[in-house]
Amino acid sequence: MNPKLLVIGIILFVAVFFIAIDLYSQFKTRQFVRSQWGKIPRQTRLDKEESLKAAWQIEKQFHKWDSEIDDLTWYDIDMQEIFELINGTYSSIGSEALYQRLRNYNFDQADDLEELIQFYQDHPDIRENIQFHFAGLGKRDNNFTKQYIANGKKEKLGNLWLFVLLGSLPLISIVLFLLIGPIGIFVLLGSISFNIVFYMMKKEKLEIELESMRYLVQSISVANRLSKIATPRQAEIIKNVVPLKSIAKWGFSFRLKSTNEADIMFEYLNLAFMIPFIAYNFVITRLSNYSQEAINLWKVLGELEVAAAILNFRTYFPMSCQPVFAAGGIQAEDIYHPLVDYSVVNPVDWQRNTLVTGSNASGKSTYVKSIAISAILSQTINTAIAEEFTMQPGHVLTSMAVEDDIFAGDSYFVAEVKSIKRLLDQVEKGERCYCFIDEILKGTNTIERIASSSSVVTWLGDYPSLSFVATHDIELTEILKNQCDNVHFEETVTEEQGITFDYILKQGPAVTRNAIALLKVMDYPDKLVAQAKSQAHYFDEQRTWSIIDNINQPQMD
Repeated sequence: MNPKLLVIGIILFVAVFFIAIDLYSQFKTRQFVRSQWGKIPRQTRLDKEESLKAAWQIEKQFHKWDSEIDDLTWYDIDMQEIFELINGTYSSIGSEALYQRLRNYNFDQADDLEELIQFYQDHPDIRENIQFHFAGLGKRDNNFTKQYIANGKKEKLGNLWLFVLLGSLPLISIVLFLLIGPIGIFVLLGSISFNIVFYMMKKEKLEIELESMRYLVQSISVANRLSKIATPRQAEIIKNVVPLKSIAKWGFSFRLKSTNEADIMFEYLNLAFMIPFIAYNFVITRLSNYSQEAINLWKVLGELEVAAAILNFRTYFPMSCQPVFAAGGIQAEDIYHPLVDYSVVNPVDWQRNTLVTGSNASGKSTYVKSIAISAILSQTINTAIAEEFTMQPGHVLTSMAVEDDIFAGDSYFVAEVKSIKRLLDQVEKGERCYCFIDEILKGTNTIERIASSSSVVTWLGDYPSLSFVATHDIELTEILKNQCDNVHFEETVTEEQGITFDYILKQGPAVTRNAIALLKVMDYPDKLVAQAKSQAHYFDEQRTWSIIDNINQPQMD
């Protein structure tokens, strides 16, 4: 057989093989995207919070917002779990954009995606096609794309002309083979082997940079394809992708890695011609010259994915609404907690500082958290977890899951004081704040707790902010009855069923005390229960505590 025909045949076979594998992969990706619509997003090993947070911190270098959800608030109300409920994104561009949107917002941004969301609603085929392109890009934690964009120029990978020379040797050897025969084969094998060994020797230093560049170049290739799809963001994509378009031409060199045979073979061919190193140096130069366009492009790409994720969330979630923004506090019908199965719905009418009382597990914390979550989601993704929701835009801060800080040397009470102090600092700036406090100042004695707590709530009343305070201290409801609204949750204790809750919000302060009755239900000693009842009854009548004298206590039969 003619050696030249053999070489041509091998090249054609490899080309057809690559095309077939690629088409099959695209088919599977489209099927997957279609099957996932209207469902709870699948959680993968990717989108690790430390990666999302790192990208968000870099994003803050070139964007400013009116408000930020700080770490204490984020973890108090389990916003990472809320993020996962919404995160129906297929690329790291989308997941990083969604995370940033839930952590920062402008007071007038809430409905900025509604045009795009409605467009997706009216054109599901286009929405699915856009998601398909992002799914082809995929996710990569710690992809460093934001770093490239933020930092502009970055160190190049060695001498460009050396890489060009080494990459040209295999091409020269092919020409030699066609012209003078077998000697060209030896030159080809030698140059390819040298280039691969050269990469392997420098792999540890170059791998991270090349992998990061791989994701960036593929992202621009996706943006180039999306610029051809008619959407409300098409003109903006075109405007910003045009100066970066030449970067996309290197996309073949930075194919996303997988474990299939075709991609492994392609990777070795890529390295044999030193294309990644040549491309890297070109891309860095281009990117540094058009950094603002890159920033703008990543913003609009993120919006394309986030809008689809929000629509998916609204589609599969049992009940949600678009909020109304108006002056005043917060009003809602049938609000509920999105992380609680079979959550009981309750109304909200929050126009004054409010105390919510009730026993442990009665529903206080869940109710307070449900308001805080919808206040954040309303201002970030224009979606509330309620039948109806109205609010005035403002900061959202919480002080709930306080813990002592061993590393800082803070006791529980010191940590609690610091947590509440940051609320007071924000309120003092004079902007509308929604403050949520659970078990206020519980880390100290009763007298100082009640005195300090009532003073905190009174002080908050002097500013255009609102506080919602969950407490066990009935005394606060009496001290602050002229300054605060009161709501409560109740429980029922019976010998047959023990303690039961209906989780239904009721007006006014809690008037029942069932803790001692629960002791009896749990078969505590009769003498202990009787003494507790006697002490509580004495305090109710005398507003002071009696001295316990074991000698004078009556003996129980």
